[in-house]
Amino acid sequence: MDTNAMGTRSMDFGRRTLVTEDGLRLQVTVRGRDDAPLTVLLAHCWTADEQDWHYQVHDLMVRYGHDLRVITWDHRGHGRSDAAPEAACTVAHLARDLGGVVDAFAPEGPLLLAGHSIGGMAMTALPQERPDLVARVAGLLFVSTSAGEMSTVTLGLPAATTAATRDRVPAVLATRARRLSRSQRRRTPILERRIMRRFVFGGGARPRDVGVAVDQLIACPPETMSGFYRDMMTHERGAALAAYDGVRTVVLVGSRDLLTPPAHGRRIARSIRGARLLVAPGAGHMLPMERAELVTEHLCELIDRALAEPAGPGSGSGSGGVALAVPDEDDALDDLDVVGGDRDLRVVQAPTRS
Repeated sequence: MDTNAMGTRSMDFGRRTLVTEDGLRLQVTVRGRDDAPLTVLLAHCWTADEQDWHYQVHDLMVRYGHDLRVITWDHRGHGRSDAAPEAACTVAHLARDLGGVVDAFAPEGPLLLAGHSIGGMAMTALPQERPDLVARVAGLLFVSTSAGEMSTVTLGLPAATTAATRDRVPAVLATRARRLSRSQRRRTPILERRIMRRFVFGGGARPRDVGVAVDQLIACPPETMSGFYRDMMTHERGAALAAYDGVRTVVLVGSRDLLTPPAHGRRIARSIRGARLLVAPGAGHMLPMERAELVTEHLCELIDRALAEPAGPGSGSGSGGVALAVPDEDDALDDLDVVGGDRDLRVVQAPTRS
């Protein structure tokens, strides 16, 4: 499928610029050889930037060096990329941007896709927006994300106040972004920090990780907050996930994720034949930071299998199912069950970075 996205490939490693089909400049970072046997693309969270994956990028470079091609980028309206008009802040646009990144910087060879939050939503939209790329996908890692039904998210609040509060949070953040400069908000990020600690991170978050996420949020223009939020409320790609049947797939979610709760991860796992779901106890929405080793572990497992075995639909991911990281007393796990009655329940311990 042809797009109007343009980019340049080089043997040099570092930052690139991609121009999207609608004329926005995306900032892309490419690591590894052009002829690496596998390209890993890491799509970041809403209101974050490519540093969302900085722990994993470091670990991949240490483990694989330049023999693995790793690509990160700032979504439209995020980080160093151009701001987008509100109407162009959609999951479909992100999926097409992902396709443009592939066309420009990984036009050949197998792909491993990892997406956090809205980055994972872009992956769910890829079969609709760029079906030509699905056959090249050797592995999928969905991290704290959703295939739809976002209007059911309660943020852990009483039902009577859920909708009003859920809608109000991005509206207030967008209003602050319009009325205050970034430097003003960075000097007094009281509201942004409270939102991150109350709704985004789980318990025991490291201050430096919260600080990174707060700074990323402040860097976003108001259209990014209001536009993507509005689109996510109508995001629905559950049926499209069957295109990934048989592709090695892991779904990770925190038991205390208030933005994309465990039930959303379970739905993705049920929608892709052979997928496995793992739930990290006590973790919130920011798993690449909160449970960095857990994310790296399963990313590397997918990479190693993609390098060792043929990829694509039908290759499978082993026995699928729901893998629960204890403890059992966590109420967020009450509605989870095994994905398919003939599959084993696996119990794992989710490590944390010290």
